Amino acid sequence: MIVRMHSWNVNGFRAVLGKGFRDWVERAAPDVLGLQEVKALEEQVGGDRLIDGYHCYWNAARSKKGYSGTACYSRLEPLAVHLGLPEARFQGEGRVIRLEFEHFHFFNIYFPNGQMSQERLDFKMGFYDAFLDHAQDLRRDKPIVVCGDFNTAHREIDLKNPKANENTSGFLPIERAWMDRFMDHGYVDTFRHCHGDVKDAYSWWTYRFGARSRNVGWRIDYFFVSEELKDAVRDAWIEAEVQGSDHCPVGLALETP
Repeated sequence: MIVRMHSWNVNGFRAVLGKGFRDWVERAAPDVLGLQEVKALEEQVGGDRLIDGYHCYWNAARSKKGYSGTACYSRLEPLAVHLGLPEARFQGEGRVIRLEFEHFHFFNIYFPNGQMSQERLDFKMGFYDAFLDHAQDLRRDKPIVVCGDFNTAHREIDLKNPKANENTSGFLPIERAWMDRFMDHGYVDTFRHCHGDVKDAYSWWTYRFGARSRNVGWRIDYFFVSEELKDAVRDAWIEAEVQGSDHCPVGLALETP
């Protein structure tokens, strides 16, 4: 069985609804869909009634309305649904949904942005470590699939202007080093696994300066799998032509028993 998964930072669920979101879902037909930065409560958008044939799970930032938040739509009914990371300090911003399926754990995560302040950068790095610890614990039971907006471009090939951004959060040495460490623990960047060092492959573009029309972007949205699933990866892709957000959807096709 091939399971098709998609991830998309929609930068406001209510906004993307008016920009062809349902049409895209109908065309893409994901089996599992992870959305980030939904910026809404489920009851504000009628989340469970929006897409026929899908189970809906929502984790909103209830302490700060209109901020952050994640949602999952799945044709496959999970064995269990978990919200957030175990550590209390990383809860409350609606950043994590984990769906447990028979053959893997599926994480949908909106990782923090570290550009606002040193405090938020420290929070981001702590969040990264807490996620990795949690994933490694769960991995003892079954493999890991994690998707979402990591808010970091890993390598120079993953953004248009690496030299100009080497002191910007999202491409800082400390952030890139964590991505190295994550992969050293046995997590596979599925897009690079499938497509190698293809250039100019981005998933986010600033709204300023006509960046998207010139493809001046960053690849910060990913699907990773723990290496036990590497041979089950059938394809991974970026849907750069899909509009509606400053991010575009990314996808993974995974073969399961």
